[in-house]
Formats: sequence, structure tokens, C-alpha cells
Amino acid sequence: MKFILNREQLLAPLQQIVSVIEKRQTLPILSNILIVVDAGTLILTGTDLEIQIVAKLAVEKFNAGKITIPARKFLDICRLLPNEASITVETKGDKVKVTSAKSRFSLSCLNAEDYPEFSEANLEHHIVLNAKQLKHALDKTIFCMANQDVRYYLNGLMLNISNSKLKLVASDGHRLAIYEDEMPIATGFEARIILPRKAVIELNRLLTNPETEINLHFSSNNIKIEINNLIFSAKLVDAKYPDFSKVFQQKFLEPIHVQKQLLKNALTRVSVLANEKFKGVSFDISPNSLKISTHNPEHDEAEEEISIGYAGKAIVIAFNSQYLLDAITNIDADEAQLIIAENMSSCFIEAPNTPKSKFIVMPMRL
Repeated sequence: MKFILNREQLLAPLQQIVSVIEKRQTLPILSNILIVVDAGTLILTGTDLEIQIVAKLAVEKFNAGKITIPARKFLDICRLLPNEASITVETKGDKVKVTSAKSRFSLSCLNAEDYPEFSEANLEHHIVLNAKQLKHALDKTIFCMANQDVRYYLNGLMLNISNSKLKLVASDGHRLAIYEDEMPIATGFEARIILPRKAVIELNRLLTNPETEINLHFSSNNIKIEINNLIFSAKLVDAKYPDFSKVFQQKFLEPIHVQKQLLKNALTRVSVLANEKFKGVSFDISPNSLKISTHNPEHDEAEEEISIGYAGKAIVIAFNSQYLLDAITNIDADEAQLIIAENMSSCFIEAPNTPKSKFIVMPMRL
């Protein structure tokens, strides 16, 4: 096996692939990248058995063959070579030689036949999306995903396709983000899947070109996404996402209207003295006035009052300041609307005239 390629052509896909490869592997071959050269195409593959990225590049000078080499070492060599350097990779016995100008490297390799095959079931559903639309949807929900929660279905993101409607939902049990949008083409089917946390983060990182059209193929177990010359595949979470619709079916207090930046700035200042672990802040809400306050075990205190649009009864409720800040930051408007449930069980945060994004934050006890 042999191929010659420009450093810039090789570096970008290598960086994308290596990010899915775990640093510590139970199988040594999973630390390697699979390289296949055939019919003028270089195919690079990396996987952790849960996620796989395949990149296809055109090569003019080549000898067909396949091998696996240490992924991170190969990436570091390519990264540290000069810009526009020409890189030659070829197998010599049980080694892979990497050469560029006067640089010479010899890497140990493992047999390509031993590289695990990424199993994909029949992917019966297919949708086409614009990369900008999907990235925007992910950005509005990704921060609410749980991390290492025992309720493993929360360690990911729910994707719901209903004919021409796209819905993404993420929750860690204390807060919830919902994003809804219209797709350009009606699908004619309804499906609901859960993407695991790592897959969501890696996919979001790959969506760099907003003009790209991406193809999603999925079943109940797997998803495959084609992004230009990349193929991203992942195993899905085998579970049912909790029914969150009941949170809408309750009585609510009068909506609170507040300038987004005003609330964000006040929250940021007050939370400096909040308890470092719980980050709790108290909201003392009365007609046209919101008093935000906090204290910590060191007996430090902070308080700030801002003007709001509110005509309901006076209430006092507490929240995690970081959860509120995350939600408010992701509102695409100058004004935020907060709607608190009558039984004080939840608080909706949204832009008054932009229904695509909704955020729910559960209150806490101080």
C-alpha cells in the first residue's frame, strides 16, 4: 500500500476522525486508524465501536492496499510537518513509513483484517437537512443533556421527525430544552430516536460549513449521516424518552417580561457570591419588580433589583443561576418571557414571539 497526498488534504479529516478515538482502549487496534487505498480513493476510518467516522479522499499516486496505524501519532506527525508539505505513506514489511522532504518516520502497524466492522442495521428512514439548520437546533439543546446520569436515556438528545416537523429535546432532569422547526421537504413518516451524548457532541463539531446539505439515514438502532466527504455513524440509545408533555398541561401564573441582557447581567453579577456547588439564587417577584439575591456558607450576600413587566401576585422562588443563564443566553430575542407554573414546579423561558426554542428550569430549595 502506498499513497502521496498534500498535508492540508490529509490533516482536516484526520483531526475529525481522531476525536472519536478514545485515548484508552481495551482493544489495541481501536487506537489505530484504518487506511484503505483502492481505485484512486483513500478511505480513512476511526471508531470506538459506538461512533465511527469515515473520510474519503481522492489520490492520484497510489498502490492499492490497506493497513491500520496509530491514529494520534500519525495525526501529530502530519500536524507538525510544514504547510503544503507532500506526504508519502507506504507499507514496508510490518511497518508504515511516513516521509516528507527530509523527514522520515516509521510506525508500527496492525493487520487491517483485524479492524472491527461497524455493524449497521437496515436504515429505513432518510431525511435531508441543511447543516446550518441542524447545527442551530443542536446549539439550542445540547447544553441541557445529562452527563453520566443513571437514567441513561437522558445522556443524549431526542430527535423527533413528524412528517415535515423537526423536534429536538434534551434534559438532565433539572432543566429541559425543546427546539422545533419546519423541514424543507415532508418526510411522510414519524420517528423518534435518541442520539448518545458523545455522538451529539461529535456531530455538532462536524457541522462547520453552513451551506452543506446533509443526508441522515437512520433506523431504531443506528444513524448514518453523510456530510460532504465524511460519513458519520453512531449507535442509538435503546430506550424510550420520557413523556414531557404533561409539563404543559398545568395552570400558569401571569407571564414575566424582562429585557434579556438586563436579566443576564444581573444574574451574572449576583451569582458571583452564590454557593459554588448549588449556585442557587432567589427571585423575589412582585408587580413590575424582580429582586435577585443569594448568599453562601461564608456569609457573603448579593442582591440586585431590576424592572420587569409583570401584573400577577407576589411570589418568591429559587433557581440554579447557571441553568437560568444557559437558557437566557440561548434566546434569539432582546426580550425574555418567564412563565412560572402555579404550583411552582417549573419555569418556562422563551422569546415572546419566537416559538422555535423553549427552555424549562425546575426551581430549587435554598
